[in-house]
Amino acid sequence: MKFLLDQFPIIVFFVAYFVPHDRSQALFVATAAAIPASLIQVAIHRLLYRRFDRGQLITLALLAILGGATLLLQDKRYIMWKPTAVYWLFAAVFLGSQFVGGKTVTQRIMGHALAVPAAIWRRANLSWVVFFILMGIANLFVAFNFSEATWVKYKLFGTMALFFVFTLAQFAYLSHYAETQQEKG
Repeated sequence: MKFLLDQFPIIVFFVAYFVPHDRSQALFVATAAAIPASLIQVAIHRLLYRRFDRGQLITLALLAILGGATLLLQDKRYIMWKPTAVYWLFAAVFLGSQFVGGKTVTQRIMGHALAVPAAIWRRANLSWVVFFILMGIANLFVAFNFSEATWVKYKLFGTMALFFVFTLAQFAYLSHYAETQQEKG
């Protein structure tokens, strides 16, 4: 359920983009659909979990700003920059957690399931920083070197596949050093 909720604005964007209409307006239609979808996502998450998800709030804010600029100025480049802005903001947050607070973001997310040395958490966290930076660069490369339709497909399928593969690699790396909480207790 949470996975579908997390993907809801992207799915709405994708469906709205490929619904039959004037192809020259497809990205504007999809952007106009994704903004309220993101707002609905945040509201549903709040109702179900009684808290806001910071990642969703960040994405909503950037979507509202860059999507709004796309619609207001009729310039597709703003929405195409949005994924990069999100990735690079997440990279900055993950990097900042290396220096602020007692735990890295990666440890806060996965520390309940795995017990690994602090140095390993820091390395895993830095790998997310690099991953997010590279994802931002990849988004810009695809957005500005391929067709709009290719970018939209990459945005849904390509990024999802890359996140899946990277997350599996991250779990494999961590599990090599891990003692599960069950073994520990």
